Amino acid sequence: MLETKTLDKPDERRDFPRGHLEAVHLTGLDFAVGTFEPGWRWSESVAPIVGTKSCEVHHNGYVVQGRMHVTMDGGGEAEVGPGDVFVIPPGHDAWVVGDEQCVVYDFAGTMANEYARPAED
Repeated sequence: MLETKTLDKPDERRDFPRGHLEAVHLTGLDFAVGTFEPGWRWSESVAPIVGTKSCEVHHNGYVVQGRMHVTMDGGGEAEVGPGDVFVIPPGHDAWVVGDEQCVVYDFAGTMANEYARPAED
């Protein structure tokens, strides 16, 4: 089955302080574009929405623009920027570095389906 969609008309958009996520859902692929403004930090912008101490979403991604710093709960940290491909397991915090917005493409599917959704009661 051939299936195409455009990011100009995402299936859904989730807004959160200092950023937003746009997602398209296809058979076998959930794709997200995350846009994070300067000053965005997961623990301040998304944690209050989802109700967890750190980000529990797995990310497989590619940085299109800007820079982001990631710290893992168990130790370890890295900074990613334009052209970097990354895998980030659950259990991390992250924030935008510098004065440029950070745009990330995420292919894991978990981000497109779960990221920045309120915790269920």
